[in-house]
Amino acid sequence: MGQGQLRDGVGTVAMYERSSLMNRSDVDTRSVAVIGMACRLPGASAPDELWALLRDAVDATGETPRDRYDVDALHSPAPRQGTIAARRGGYLEHVADFDAEFFGMSATEATELDPQQRLLLMTAWDALEDAGQRPDHLAGSRSAVFVGNTRADHLELALRRGPQAVTAAQLNNFRSLLAARLSHFFDLRGPSVVVDTACSSSLVAVHQAVQSLRAGESPLALAAGVNLALRPDEGLVLTHAGAMAGDGRSKFGDASADGYSPSDAVAVVVLKRLTDALADGDRIRAVIRGSAVGNDGRTSDSVLNPSLQGQVDVLRWAYEDAGVDPAEVDYVEAHGSGSPALDPLELRALGEVCGAGRPADRPLLVGSVKTNVGHAEAAGGMAGLIKAVLCLEHGQIPASLHVDTPNPDVPWDRLPLVLPAKLQDLPTLDRPAVAGVSGQGSSALNAHIVLRQADTPRVPAARPADGGPYVLAISAHSEAALADLAAAYARYLRPGGAGEAYPLRDICYSAATRRTHHPHRRAVVGRTHEELAAALTGAPGMAGHPLSAVADRYCAGEEPAWTAVFGEPGRYVPLPGYPWQTRRYWPGEEPPTADGDGDDLAGWVLREHARTGFDDGSALTDIGIDSLAKLRIVVELAKRCRQEVDPEELGRLRTVGELRQWTRTLQAAAR
Repeated sequence: MGQGQLRDGVGTVAMYERSSLMNRSDVDTRSVAVIGMACRLPGASAPDELWALLRDAVDATGETPRDRYDVDALHSPAPRQGTIAARRGGYLEHVADFDAEFFGMSATEATELDPQQRLLLMTAWDALEDAGQRPDHLAGSRSAVFVGNTRADHLELALRRGPQAVTAAQLNNFRSLLAARLSHFFDLRGPSVVVDTACSSSLVAVHQAVQSLRAGESPLALAAGVNLALRPDEGLVLTHAGAMAGDGRSKFGDASADGYSPSDAVAVVVLKRLTDALADGDRIRAVIRGSAVGNDGRTSDSVLNPSLQGQVDVLRWAYEDAGVDPAEVDYVEAHGSGSPALDPLELRALGEVCGAGRPADRPLLVGSVKTNVGHAEAAGGMAGLIKAVLCLEHGQIPASLHVDTPNPDVPWDRLPLVLPAKLQDLPTLDRPAVAGVSGQGSSALNAHIVLRQADTPRVPAARPADGGPYVLAISAHSEAALADLAAAYARYLRPGGAGEAYPLRDICYSAATRRTHHPHRRAVVGRTHEELAAALTGAPGMAGHPLSAVADRYCAGEEPAWTAVFGEPGRYVPLPGYPWQTRRYWPGEEPPTADGDGDDLAGWVLREHARTGFDDGSALTDIGIDSLAKLRIVVELAKRCRQEVDPEELGRLRTVGELRQWTRTLQAAAR
């Protein structure tokens, strides 16, 4: 196809006609399954919590926390240079909290590390658990990581403390490490890319992940978005540009829309080729039929001004790629930021592309998660994608908030569009529901993802032996986490718990084969959900049963041959997630201490820098005290002891015992 054809649209029409003829098998071959997802959003620390928030039409934005910046000093109701328009936004609580021990980090490393990386690590683990993908089975594979991000606030704040505060540790906080940190921890060896196209970043990350999977470059991909606003600078710029909402609320489609409400977000989806996901027995939450990205080019008068033509093009390309007639789209999760300039263009573009040929009794439903949680900038598209998947799963569309008077710049009478004012059901049709997700960036880069509902899973016929008993094996990184996990499983299994909906065999099979097995373990045997719940909370188990020997071997550190234990494979079902044991780590604050470390200098050094357990004979390098850690220790000890510390002396130390002896001498000299 020549360039002239692409420019004048002839090629585009022909391509759509060809794509519309694709049969289901062709589409499935190119389709990508969403098999897992996790998020941390304002008011919601998991997808289920996000759905409850959306269903109940909650506005989760709130006052700007004092630890972000002094809002009293910067706020002005009349936007002017050097001020912030709004006192509120969408903020995550406990952004400093992290399970450093789980990820093998010392307290000092955790404190120095960008909280975007910390939260992304935990959220990626949650997403893989939701997908039933064991990280130890993915290690060494060509799996990919694509992360949408625009901010490095933690690094910027560190550099502002002055030249003397700059250390080599800040190398860990360059933005390229956001994706690399995940690839390194999980040992994923495929593409590892940070995407920055402003507010469309995370949807472009999804598009790149889809392309990687389709090309056979990667067997599995993590696509993510992360955004933590820790400093006011961007807010100052956007206020001066008139882009920030004065009341701190995104009012998509309303006459009073005056800009967006900034917010935090960390969100991850796990993607796999649909054919592979079906073959592997994965739970398919939704199917990505197609996607497209495109720049506005010179279709607007400025690189920063949105373009109607640019949005129309990308919408058409996405539905061509998906082989979907745009008139069949049931719902679009819009970019929907609440911009008085962008909202009317976006709605007009949707009306032009998805309205053509649409039945009059089935208008296109359009909404925006930003009206609930704010606009998470580079991660905003991923929040919208997760919302769209939840809508398809539940068959419902929540209300889009803060719409009192429809924007008069939108020709509502000519556009077959509806902004839902309350929770409503998707139309019942003889096909799976279809949804689109849009993102636009100030980089003039537009993105659109096309989703369809997952097929209803076929539940296998009940087996004669389905009455059990079965062994439930659970594990954690520490005894405290194991106790929390056992309690979570007991709640899950008891009447009213989520596990009540699933066969006991499938629950036990999923826990055995779809979860990582950590050092601290517990295994119980039972015939019913209630028996297992009781055993987890201390009731006597089924002593003497052959499965008790399997449980004992598992608790002793073995991994039994689960295929022999269960026979036929079971169906993967959702299980309780890992119970993080977090502590607060923040620059300038004294890191949390562990009981029994002692108050001597050696205990303090080991508490701050050792990554694992140790004794006096342990090599310092084996517990994570390498040359970079020793540089940090020299600086910290000099401040603590108020005297010069010879780095060569520390460099010669090899074991924990030698460190203890050396610090005693140092401490004595400081008295």
